[in-house]
Amino acid sequence: MRENIILISRELAAFIISGLVLVFCMAMVYIDVNWMNDALHETSFTEATQELMLAAIAALFFLAAWQRPQQRSALILVGGFFSCMLIREMDFLFDVVQHGAWLWFALATTAASLAMALRQPRQILPGLAALLQHRSWQMMAAGLLAVLVFSRLFGMHELWQQLMLDGYNRVVKNMAEEGSELFGYSLCLVASLRYLWQTRPALATARASRRVVSIEAAEAHFASR
Repeated sequence: MRENIILISRELAAFIISGLVLVFCMAMVYIDVNWMNDALHETSFTEATQELMLAAIAALFFLAAWQRPQQRSALILVGGFFSCMLIREMDFLFDVVQHGAWLWFALATTAASLAMALRQPRQILPGLAALLQHRSWQMMAAGLLAVLVFSRLFGMHELWQQLMLDGYNRVVKNMAEEGSELFGYSLCLVASLRYLWQTRPALATARASRRVVSIEAAEAHFASR
C-alpha cells in the first residue's frame, strides 16, 4: 500500500509540475501579445523561451554523457540533435554571417557529435534503445511531433489566410505556430528531465541493491522450508 501511495504522489507531482511549465509557456505568449505589442519575432519572449528550453535540453544530455561513461555515445547524439534544433531556431544570428549559414553550423555540430559518439560505437544502439523503451520517450516523441509536424502544418499561411479572408493578420498565424512550437519544446524538456532523473546512476544502484536483497531474502525463505 505504501508503494502505491508513493507512486500516485510522484505521478501527481509530475503532472502538476508539467502543468506549471505549460502555464509559464503561455505566460510568455501572453506577454508578447498583450504587453509587447504583438512582438512575436526572433527576439520575443516566446522565441527566447524556446531557445532556452532547447539549450537546457542539450546541456542536460551532454552533462549526463559526461557523468555516465556507459551511455555516453547515445547521450551525445541526443544532445547533438537538440543542439542542431537550437541552431535552427537561432538562424537569425547566423544570418549575420551569411543567409542560411545556420545549416553549416548545424552540420558541423552533427559531425562533431557523430565523431565523439563513434569513439565507442557499441554504446550507441543500446543507449538509444534504452531511451526509446523508457516511458518518457512517448512524451518526448509527442513534443517532437508538435514541433516538426503539427506546428508547421498548423502555421501554414494558406490555412490562416483562407480562415480570416480580408481580415488576415499574420501575427495570429505566428502566435498559433510559435505557441505550438513552445508547447512541443516544453514536452521535450519535461520528458528529458524525467528520463535523466529516473535513470540517474544513484537510482540504478539503489534498484540493483534492492533486487539483490529481494533475491537473497527469497533464497533464504526457500532454504528454511
